[in-house]
Amino acid sequence: MTAAVTAAPPSKTGTGGLRNLTPRHRALGKLLLLAVAAAVLVPIATAHWSGAAWPHALTVDISEPLGRASDWIIDNRDSSPLFIYFLGHISNALIVAIRAVYVVLLAAGWAGVTTAAGLIAWRVAGWRLAASAVVAFLACGALGMWIPTMQTLALMVVAVLASVILGALLGLAAGLSERMYRMLRPVLDTMQVLPAYAYLLPVVLIFGMGVPAAVLATVVYAAPPMARLTALGLRSADGGVMEAVTSLGATARQRLLSARLPLARKELLLGLNQTIMMALSMAVIASVIGAAGLGDRVYQALASVDVGAALAAGIPIVLLAVILDRVTGAAGEKLGSHEAPARWKWGVVAAGTVVVALVVRFVAGLDWPDAWVVKIAPTVNDAVDWMTDHLYTGVPYVGGTADWAAHFTTWVLDPVRSGLTWLPWWSVLLIVAALAWLIGTWRTALTAVLAMAAIGYLGVWKASLDTLSQVLAAVAVTLVLGFATGIAAARSNRFERLLRPVLDVFQTMPQFVYLIPVVALFGVGRAPAVAAAVVYALPAVVRITTQGLRQVDPAALEASRSMGATTAQQLRQVQLPLARPALLLAVNQGVVLTLAVVIIGGLVGGGALGYDVVFGLAQGDLATGLVAGAAIVCLGLMLDRVTQPTGRRTHEGKGA
Repeated sequence: MTAAVTAAPPSKTGTGGLRNLTPRHRALGKLLLLAVAAAVLVPIATAHWSGAAWPHALTVDISEPLGRASDWIIDNRDSSPLFIYFLGHISNALIVAIRAVYVVLLAAGWAGVTTAAGLIAWRVAGWRLAASAVVAFLACGALGMWIPTMQTLALMVVAVLASVILGALLGLAAGLSERMYRMLRPVLDTMQVLPAYAYLLPVVLIFGMGVPAAVLATVVYAAPPMARLTALGLRSADGGVMEAVTSLGATARQRLLSARLPLARKELLLGLNQTIMMALSMAVIASVIGAAGLGDRVYQALASVDVGAALAAGIPIVLLAVILDRVTGAAGEKLGSHEAPARWKWGVVAAGTVVVALVVRFVAGLDWPDAWVVKIAPTVNDAVDWMTDHLYTGVPYVGGTADWAAHFTTWVLDPVRSGLTWLPWWSVLLIVAALAWLIGTWRTALTAVLAMAAIGYLGVWKASLDTLSQVLAAVAVTLVLGFATGIAAARSNRFERLLRPVLDVFQTMPQFVYLIPVVALFGVGRAPAVAAAVVYALPAVVRITTQGLRQVDPAALEASRSMGATTAQQLRQVQLPLARPALLLAVNQGVVLTLAVVIIGGLVGGGALGYDVVFGLAQGDLATGLVAGAAIVCLGLMLDRVTQPTGRRTHEGKGA
């Protein structure tokens, strides 16, 4: 039965009266207004701009001024006071800090670092995680990646420390000041949807290629979760506790230190967990701009299509990610328990690390023994060669992986790209405006249209539509697989328990790592880039879908069952409609995550904007790279606004 519309006085401001309608009538009203607007605007647009390509008169060439700015920065790095007395000191401080951490790690030796990792994990989460941490670090050495692992770990320590300090300060300001919170929230929202690649070019322009640029890009990328969760923890402090503390005459500083921060400990530790994971992901990607370590090994191996070497460096990245995630996650869970802190355990950690490091140093030395290295690259490359000969093509009945990639490109990617480039540019803007307004507000639509128009204004319309076609294809596959898997997990506890550890591992893996298996299976091209994006985005879509369906009101399900509804009818008519906000959030996260990896797919033949960024970084053509980076930012902002549920904007105070 259709709900009745409540009578309300007419609105004095445009379409504001739509707010007094039910969601269904509000959507119908928007559709009617869009139909009227299209009837008026489409003939005018057709008469003035009949072509599909973005008009040349509406573009601006900023490559020349960007080139001049880049040349000026390069020429004045050694003479300008800005660089000598400010940016130069930041760069030097980062280099000194990373070298200091790296020297400490090398001085501890492989035995000291491994022991410290195991004892810290034991102190936080018990023996099982301690054993896992020890095995993970030993595996890094056994794969011949001990030095690159220490380089990545040193960069991580400095970047995470800086990210936590910066994020905590911003979150503190936003948590204590409503004005600061309103100012900071849109900035954090925008930064959260930007692909990691978008952070590389600005810091390269200022600091050049090298470790300082990599650290700063990592800090800018990883700080927002800490800021957001710190602000959330401070703002959600229990009102009764705060009132009691205030009634006792505590000052603002005392209320912060004795009440707000202790009450926000779990959010702070969750922010630390998210910051560590994002910093590791970015530290690996930052190898493109000169950061040494595991990411550089993966990047160099992918550039030469050496899957074995890429896998040998990729496995330690995954192991580091899983261990860091488990340790910080366990620490967060422990805060909720009433277990008395055993401070003596930290003494055991320190003493055990020193003793083992000294003993092994005099017995076996600091460096990982060469005799203990297991070279897996030749074996993996032999397996890849066998796959190329037997699985790439010609497999009876099913074809081969290369055939699948070619068919997907021919039947899906090419038609979607052709369809987008065939559409008149103004119709693309109208479609974007309609989708954003239907799911959001006129402000959302305006932001999305301006972001898309900026892409055309920058002169990269065609390349952006190519990237958009890959994102749409990846999102379609991700949603089909994610919704189906999420529904199955929501309806079966056993399946959900079996799926949970797989999703945990996949969600902790940095973006870069996903390129390794798809290159081994599909070679290079646009289809492998899409495949990597699907695998990367799938866990988030599955988790959100499962959670949304499981949170449906049991009373509604019981009522439908009492009326004789079948399982399929309950799903279609009760669970899916009631879980609509979660499903929209799953779509939004799928879009944002697929865009992030599709851009990185430029390293494996994805082309379009990703290739322009990679080319600009590799060839020093920062003008081309910055234009592509700006287009990526605009594309990410548009896609987020088009798919972002209104409820998220209204009630948010994600962490993704």
